[in-house]
Amino acid sequence: MTYETVIFDFGGVITSSPFEAFNRLEAERGVPKDSVRRINSANPDDNAWAKFERAEIDAAGFDEAFAAEARDIGIELRGADVLARLAGDVRPKMVATLDRLKAEGIRISCITNNVPAGKGAGMAMDDKKAAAVKDIMQRFDHIIESSKAGIRKPDPRIYQMMCEALDVAPAECIYLDDLGINCKPAAALGMAAIKVSSEQQALDDLGALLDMKLP
Repeated sequence: MTYETVIFDFGGVITSSPFEAFNRLEAERGVPKDSVRRINSANPDDNAWAKFERAEIDAAGFDEAFAAEARDIGIELRGADVLARLAGDVRPKMVATLDRLKAEGIRISCITNNVPAGKGAGMAMDDKKAAAVKDIMQRFDHIIESSKAGIRKPDPRIYQMMCEALDVAPAECIYLDDLGINCKPAAALGMAAIKVSSEQQALDDLGALLDMKLP
């Protein structure tokens, strides 16, 4: 199969996973590991996180709603504390891969579930990280942000929107995401989906599909 387009998730793919930062937060606050993941997995289509990613509530509303959801499972944790840990660290090999793909004539794009908080699409809280993310984002041929589109993964429509924007068939696309639940609808549409567990694993799997040695 010849692939014309590679579609990337951002957090957990181009940058380190926010769940790593969430685990550090949980350890600092003395709450069970993966508490944030547990809260965000409950009522996944209509919880505070889902509403924030669709920009249906603002940062203050998320702070309160998330805290209430945490209290429902016996945990004291504010939404604002979670937001402060959202932006991961840039993975240099992934950025080098973006440049390599563009040089090979392969289109690259990004579908990211994000929230209207922080600075720019990567939700960074400091200027240095925000500048780095902005530089990366300029490489993509097209970007869909859930907080601007009003639709979030895993809604199949967001993948279809990308295909329509690029005028490409799903079967001609590779999709990378660190969450299996977001890979499933992409695969169901006909994309070659790669679940990202680590930077090197993602690059090895992507290289195999493209018959290309990636860094």
